Order: sequence, then structure tokens, then C-alpha cells
Amino acid sequence: MLILSRKSGESLVIDGRVIVKIIRTDGDTVKVGIEAPANIPVHRQEVYEEIQKANREAANQAPLAKLPSLVKPKNTSGSTPLKPANNQHQTKIV
Repeated sequence: MLILSRKSGESLVIDGRVIVKIIRTDGDTVKVGIEAPANIPVHRQEVYEEIQKANREAANQAPLAKLPSLVKPKNTSGSTPLKPANNQHQTKIV
């Protein structure tokens, strides 16, 4: 763990993309401003832990319903498959 001393108005930079700025101190309370790219989530630790707990619980729940298959069944009826319209051509792969 890196331990730093900062005064009001001073900042620190994490990974060149996240800026943590000390806004104000008032007794035991420190107001901190955080600038980070939108793709980096920033949460208070207690909120982050609740999100992780909810994610674990959701992952352990049984699925609500079986999803339909995306694979079409093979043509077993003996009927002729549809031909391409207009100038579209089918390529036969052997």
C-alpha cells in the first residue's frame, strides 16, 4: 500500500488516467474528487462490495427458462430448399 500526504488542492495520478484531488479536509473528513474515463467504474468500497455480492447471487441463481436453439434443424422433409432471389448466387462448399 502506498501512503501519501496531500493537502487541500493537491492531487495524485493513477495510471496516467485517473486523477484523485483532495478538495477539502474538515477534521476527520476528507472530500476527494476523482476524474476517471467513463469506462473505469469508480465506487465507494461499501457500494462496490454490495455490487459484487449481488453479482455472485445472480450468478448462482438457476436460469429462468431454457433459451431456444439458434441452429436450424436439417431439411428432412425431402422438399427443395429455397433458391436465392435476384442476382444472388450460392457457393457450394465441398
